[in-house]
Amino acid sequence: MADDGIFLRNTWYVAAWNHELIDGKMVARTILERPIVLYRGSSGKVVALDDRCCHRGAPLSMGRIEGDDIRCMYHGMKFAADGKCIQIPGQDTIPAKLGVRSYPVVERYNMIFIWTGDPEKADPKLILDYPPLEDPRWRGLPGYMHYKANWLLIVDNLSDFAHLAFVHTNTLGGSEEYAYKTKPVAIEKLDDGFRVERWHMGAEPPPYHKKVIANKTDKIDRRNIGRMIVPGIFTLDTTFAPAGQGVEKGVQVPGTRSYRNAQFMTPETRSTTHFFWNYLHDFDIDNPNIALSLRHSLEEGFNEDKDIIEAQQRVFDADPDYQLLAIGADAPLTYFRWLLARKLEAEKGTARAA
Repeated sequence: MADDGIFLRNTWYVAAWNHELIDGKMVARTILERPIVLYRGSSGKVVALDDRCCHRGAPLSMGRIEGDDIRCMYHGMKFAADGKCIQIPGQDTIPAKLGVRSYPVVERYNMIFIWTGDPEKADPKLILDYPPLEDPRWRGLPGYMHYKANWLLIVDNLSDFAHLAFVHTNTLGGSEEYAYKTKPVAIEKLDDGFRVERWHMGAEPPPYHKKVIANKTDKIDRRNIGRMIVPGIFTLDTTFAPAGQGVEKGVQVPGTRSYRNAQFMTPETRSTTHFFWNYLHDFDIDNPNIALSLRHSLEEGFNEDKDIIEAQQRVFDADPDYQLLAIGADAPLTYFRWLLARKLEAEKGTARAA
């Protein structure tokens, strides 16, 4: 399939949670408009191959895992983990070109990362470094959602903290006051995305936080630090501290609670998206109900986003030329789209030169 420049290829995307590959299960998943099958071989190696036999196009995900190899159950051809055909029932000679494409994969943070671009550029050091995802002092439950929308609409949503007040009044935001009384302390434009910091002082705790703390009515000082990374990774570091005790000045305030949120958007097609996430907390980590409550609250909030984002996609599907007008809060998402366009153009230029 020829690329048309809508997806950044030379980067890592999340393809699956590792728990999806237990008990010999295969995952058939379209990623950047390419059908891919993922499985864990008997050696423990995770394999990612084109999910279509090169002979008659039958999905390999309908096949059988044999060691680290996979057998197509249409005519019995077997493919190694590198995609090469290594057996054809009834035929001794195997043409050298017979095989399917394999993809570099890395297992990290309980996720399977995949690289669909130039395999020689697939450096694992380019994967996001986000220590809370593997730090035993943090606990969370991994989640997955499927959006019938372009991944950039989700990026736009996550880049805009002001929507918390209106879309998530009764879940993640707490009140409409958040939109009026908070302003970004700093917006840093970075080479790989942006960073936004936002404070809300003397605020009511949002509903999802009230569910997991004892002091449900005490005012809090709330800080959010959002980081958006090309092509579609979002991290959010959140702190809730008892109000008026100087947390904004660096004071270590007793009773402070912190959360770490990591979200990964992987394009399925140009109008659908795989959304992987984990919301972590650093208190009462031996109580499994905390992580479960937070998981339920985040799912409730994400479904509120999903309703609006998928409705946006339908608007654009009906009128692709519809022109949007920007407001001040759009600065981060505007910068992100500009940066992504530059990286896409650079990748296309490299491909043309090659």
